[in-house]
Amino acid sequence: MDLQARKLELIQLLSLTTNESLIARIESLIKAEDTDFWDEIPQELKDSIERGLAQADAGKTKPHSEVQKMYSKWL
Repeated sequence: MDLQARKLELIQLLSLTTNESLIARIESLIKAEDTDFWDEIPQELKDSIERGLAQADAGKTKPHSEVQKMYSKWL
């Protein structure tokens, strides 16, 4: 069955259902797929992530074990 036929079958199934919970779940699933998390986060966080990636690309990283030692009193 091709994609178009599957979509038409889903439309038919949706038109017959009376389960509002199911419809709400399908709506939220479709909306979640259409949303890119990058577009949803604040610019300040984007800038921080980009700085971190640039630092990693430049080799300015520490091994996980070293970071654990540095912050062990809070973990």
